[in-house]
Amino acid sequence: MFAMRRLGAVAAVAALAAVGVAAVPGKAEAWWRGGWCCAVGIGIPPIVVAPAPYYAPAPYYAPPPVAYAPPPAYYAPPQPQRQWIPGHYEGPYWVPGHWV
Repeated sequence: MFAMRRLGAVAAVAALAAVGVAAVPGKAEAWWRGGWCCAVGIGIPPIVVAPAPYYAPAPYYAPPPVAYAPPPAYYAPPQPQRQWIPGHYEGPYWVPGHWV
């Protein structure tokens, strides 16, 4: 357990040192002028590994409608009026008020 921590710490310090060395500014020479490897004229070009380019299709914008007119207003057909009948006696029985 302790050895793994120590190994991780050593790896982290080595990685930080490598990043520091890589970040040191140097002469900006192109690889074909001997600046990429070993200062030996035209050398092996750097190999770039990247996914294939993806070209998205052009966006399609639908044309606006020619003219905007709101839909016609809807008026429901009139309902027959209901009538309230107050409570009353129907023979010997009381009938409470109700709508007809």
